[in-house]
Amino acid sequence: MDKLDILRQLAIIIIFAKCMGLVARRLRAPQVVGEIIAGLILGPSLLEWVKTSDFITGMAEIGVILLMFSAGLETNINKLKKTGIKAFFIACAGVFVPLIMGTIMYFCFYGFPKPGSEDFFRGVFIGTILTATSVGITVEVLKEMGKVSDSVGTTILSAAIIDDVIGIIVLTMVVSFRDPSTSIGHTVWFTFLFFLLSATIGYVIYKILAALDKRYPHTRRIPIIGLALAFGLSYIADAIFGVADITGAYVAGVILSSLDDSAYIDQKMDVNSYMIFGPVFFASIGLKTNIRAMDMTILWFSLAFVVVGMLAKVIGCSAAGRACGYKGRDALKIGVGMMTRGEVALIVAQKGLDVELLDPRYFTSVILLIIVSSIVTPILLKMLYSEKKKMPEEKVSG
Repeated sequence: MDKLDILRQLAIIIIFAKCMGLVARRLRAPQVVGEIIAGLILGPSLLEWVKTSDFITGMAEIGVILLMFSAGLETNINKLKKTGIKAFFIACAGVFVPLIMGTIMYFCFYGFPKPGSEDFFRGVFIGTILTATSVGITVEVLKEMGKVSDSVGTTILSAAIIDDVIGIIVLTMVVSFRDPSTSIGHTVWFTFLFFLLSATIGYVIYKILAALDKRYPHTRRIPIIGLALAFGLSYIADAIFGVADITGAYVAGVILSSLDDSAYIDQKMDVNSYMIFGPVFFASIGLKTNIRAMDMTILWFSLAFVVVGMLAKVIGCSAAGRACGYKGRDALKIGVGMMTRGEVALIVAQKGLDVELLDPRYFTSVILLIIVSSIVTPILLKMLYSEKKKMPEEKVSG
């Protein structure tokens, strides 16, 4: 892709994404829904005006990193501590319920194979894909409604981070049956080391920036250093420790969230995210699928995959939320908030292709799940929160 083509495609994506975002807002739906639909319209499903490329993919990756960094900045540390144990329990349910339901769904389509056989592990891998959670879109919706730092929002973010860690361990376990070089103990150990390193480095960096912030408040060097930290921890998480890069970005935001100027840093990040990287990220979800290429067999499987994938998260996380003391609508918000899939599901699916545990034709099913969950989740969340205005706020017990 040459320079002129890049400029043309970026102009088209930004204009279409913002126009569709405004249409979505007029229809009282979150703007991100419109931006995702813009990607569907521009991609191979309809107009074919924009094609995915390494450049667009890179821009989208920066977009989700900025989004998760911003989410970390808005995280309330005290609430994070209070919801930590509950978030862990919710994350466990959000991994194992979809794993079981997804595996059974695959067996219902292609028969129940002998445990330990090739077909058995293919089915388990389908369930493994469904364990992934991506809260990039949920974060944007919560930010739009000013709910990212309340008890439910913090629980969703905490559970999603833990969900990624557990999901990586599950992925490693499944893949290890095909790739003996992969070690479960190695993954668990390196994940622990990443969080230990982040806590150590984060404490030092926080102290330095806190002193700098006190001496030079509202200076642009603080957001610049913060952005470098987000990219640096994202790289370290993925390249060295095998943890999702978005986890590193979120941790970077949490490290800086207690600074006096955390809101100022977030404001500076939001400009870049809102203007270009965010629209490219959300539009890229629609660009990665081609609905016209699906046959009836894959279509029926994909529909079941989407329904089971979304319901499994809602059932598992909502039930766990209730068990943790969240009542009624708040428990449902947690389940719905954990329902979205995104780049983590794509990474898991790509790993399945690499080790031949996933047939390439099912990749479209993964893309369809990402698109449908990305559109449905914001709408349902907004409905759940709008209903709350008519009723007194439900509190978490204990």
